[in-house]
Amino acid sequence: MYKIPGSSSDAPVAAAATEGAAPAPDALGAARSVAEVMAGSQVEEVLAELDRELVGLKPVKARIRDIAALLVIDKLRKNLGLSSQTPSLHMCFSGNPGTGKTTVAMRMAQILHRLGYVRKGHMVAVTRDDLVGQYIGHTAPKTREVLKKAMGGVLFIDEAYYLYRPENERDYGQEAIEILLQVMENNRDDLVVILAGYKDRMDTFFQSNPGMSSRIAHHLDFPDYSAGELMHIAGKMLAEQHYCFGEGAEAAFDAYLERRITQPHFANARSVRNALDRARLRQASRLFADRERQWTAGELSTIAAEDILASRVFASGAA
Repeated sequence: MYKIPGSSSDAPVAAAATEGAAPAPDALGAARSVAEVMAGSQVEEVLAELDRELVGLKPVKARIRDIAALLVIDKLRKNLGLSSQTPSLHMCFSGNPGTGKTTVAMRMAQILHRLGYVRKGHMVAVTRDDLVGQYIGHTAPKTREVLKKAMGGVLFIDEAYYLYRPENERDYGQEAIEILLQVMENNRDDLVVILAGYKDRMDTFFQSNPGMSSRIAHHLDFPDYSAGELMHIAGKMLAEQHYCFGEGAEAAFDAYLERRITQPHFANARSVRNALDRARLRQASRLFADRERQWTAGELSTIAAEDILASRVFASGAA
């Protein structure tokens, strides 16, 4: 149950049904050890899944484990009557595109749900356009509607710095920020807000919005992937789609990455996925051209070196 500040009705809005209920309150409420909380909440499964999903990012994974540890200990303290105030869990994920920010946010929502800190454990991902209106009186209802959907889980605001545009006097982003600030403070026991974006722009955003900065308890920096980590990611992506590199293709893709990393708009794992999609298109065109040949499963699943070397990256430096 919750109420969005500024709503026309004072009646609380009923919570929606959850998908995948959290552990029964008494199951965790009787816990007296870390092992009991971990077993009852199954949080370890989420952390293990995060390790499997994401290559590298050791500092981020370590910080997520630290936050999980804080929540587990806080749960034990509450069970013994030592604490009653919910810790501030609003976060900032800063880093370049394709570094796993959205994936980590989804897993964070699961952790919070399993430990009983939010009711539903879902994540609502939005950008400025979902929150800010284009005329007077449009922003508040848009923002409140998003908050309704996110309540009981995590609100993930990507490129959050676009909410604030001081150069435009007729911009309504500040109204959305004010509503967010009030909800972040008053409903922090049922909503976690995660702001995401480039680090330098997020730093400027916080300098311009000290109220928002003061409500963010956890800042996580997502580093760019190394070339070796990107190759590992490529292998995982291919395996998930039942493809593999053929003879010389892995070396060709390594050479592709060496060139692509230095070019503008490189987006880490996202760029790797896009490159593999284009390689699959070239492979499909190559196989399609020989209409009479009966292909084997191995041939249909193999990315050849030529499928990668045909990229414009090798010809002109284009993406």
